[in-house]
Amino acid sequence: MDKPTTPATMRALSQDTAGAPDVLRLVETRRPEPGRGEILVRVHAAGVNPADWKTRERGVFADGTRPPFTLGFDVAGVVEQVGDGVTLFQAGDDVFGMPRFPHPAGAYAEYVAAPARHFAPRPRGLTHVQAGALPLASLTAWQALVDTANVRPGQRVLIHAAAGGVGHLAVQIAKARGAYVIGTAGAAKHELLRSLGADETIDHRTQDFEELLRGSEVDVVLDPLGGPHRIRSLRTLRPGGTLVALLPPDDSFPAKEAEQAGVRAVFMLVEPDHAGLREITSLVEDGRLRVIVDEVLPLEEAARAHTLGETGRTTGKIVLTVVA
Repeated sequence: MDKPTTPATMRALSQDTAGAPDVLRLVETRRPEPGRGEILVRVHAAGVNPADWKTRERGVFADGTRPPFTLGFDVAGVVEQVGDGVTLFQAGDDVFGMPRFPHPAGAYAEYVAAPARHFAPRPRGLTHVQAGALPLASLTAWQALVDTANVRPGQRVLIHAAAGGVGHLAVQIAKARGAYVIGTAGAAKHELLRSLGADETIDHRTQDFEELLRGSEVDVVLDPLGGPHRIRSLRTLRPGGTLVALLPPDDSFPAKEAEQAGVRAVFMLVEPDHAGLREITSLVEDGRLRVIVDEVLPLEEAARAHTLGETGRTTGKIVLTVVA
């Protein structure tokens, strides 16, 4: 293992209890050490995702981890040390990734230690901030559309919340797969969606997507919203079509309705994915995928970042800068 040349402590955002954004506080804590098969990354930028503020509010991670803990999954930075057995990276490499999800990764901090294969080289031409915005949202879109739904050329794909963090990347990934892309968003964001490749846009405030698309032979629906959108989206699908839900099933999950309609309704949870990150990198470097960063704030202003994110009005992603 490389000999550490970094400080023994680091700055991190921690929370001791569930609650509003103001429970987040800046602390000095022990820097992690990379174990076998792991790398230590000096974090330059950390993306902010709905999973972050939902975990903060509940005060518990999906795996049961309770406070005190440090939020954050999206990481972009520079490899500081490599653990025994790591051959993918060496100190000084620029990387990005979504380590350990859904277990705590601690990205709202100056250093993160995690398995090497939860990262990939930072795409050429992207800043740390842009790369920090990508991992969770782009992997969610990729795994939903490619690995789960197997989107193919000529298929019709409906993407809800198409201007959001996952949505704006999903539009581009579906388009790169040769699909006809329909996106729902407020009218003010339709021009952006068209610039990203959307073939058709629907204003969710003034138009009924179910009425407009019923019988239109939609092949795949990507739904990050849940609730009544699920059953209404089923009614737009052709027989054999697929609804990919990004929120966990609840009493409103239309499993029985999907079976009766001859379509598939599945819940998908994103996973760390080195190969998927390499596919995302190829799209970025080929000019077929660009990430939109709506707001950039310093680590100390994570509470403000959460407040902005919880409005549901952001376009693209919010990113925290950790190291300038």
